[in-house]
Amino acid sequence: MRIDAVFGPGAATPAVVTGRAVVVIDVLRASTTIATALHHGARFVVPLESADEVITRSKQLDRSEVVLAGERRMMPIEGFDLGNSPGEFTREKVEGKTVLLTTTNGTAAMTGLTGAREVLVGCYVNLRATMRAVRAATRLGADVLLVCAGRERMFALEDAACAGRFVRMLMRRATTAALGDGAVACALLDKRYGENLARLFGDSEHGRALADAGFGADLEACAEVDAHPVVPVLRDRQLVVLDGGKRP
Repeated sequence: MRIDAVFGPGAATPAVVTGRAVVVIDVLRASTTIATALHHGARFVVPLESADEVITRSKQLDRSEVVLAGERRMMPIEGFDLGNSPGEFTREKVEGKTVLLTTTNGTAAMTGLTGAREVLVGCYVNLRATMRAVRAATRLGADVLLVCAGRERMFALEDAACAGRFVRMLMRRATTAALGDGAVACALLDKRYGENLARLFGDSEHGRALADAGFGADLEACAEVDAHPVVPVLRDRQLVVLDGGKRP
């Protein structure tokens, strides 16, 4: 088995992606928001690259069954139902609905992963559930690719550290796995920060920007390890809960 990590969607080329179990990581905040929405009963989450795509897709569906959500430069998009704060995606707002989501970084990283064996969405709030799914894929012979969404196509500390947590957990049972340099670097970051996610987010440029913009509660939500133990998996360009839609 081989484990690699790449930084930014541009690095997830077909040559790197094909045949692998891919985990897309955008800790602050798309991955966390998606896990929260599905855990709270959303039927689907559809990741889209632009606000225009969200509006176009919404016109193809019954408006009462759709939630328009997203952000640009951290802030909610005018006219949408929700932004990208995990706490907004309550059961009352999303249960049974299709969430059309666009974000600056995360949703772009979730599209265009052609050829992957499967595409999962992981972060701290669904850490162990995602880990179980990745291990199941490796038992079937899949290599692993961790795609760190980053921030505005740049490296993001929190995504890399979370990827490192996956690397280190995988290595506990697959000690002979081959690690790419990106995976090694991520593992070193996780070793540095460990369980101290407050320190990680405080050191993170994006974490500080969110705090300064008044989204401190989002940082707390994104640090709730295993709070939403569902695994979003991409099926037909929309995210659903792995294992037939079972939820805790």
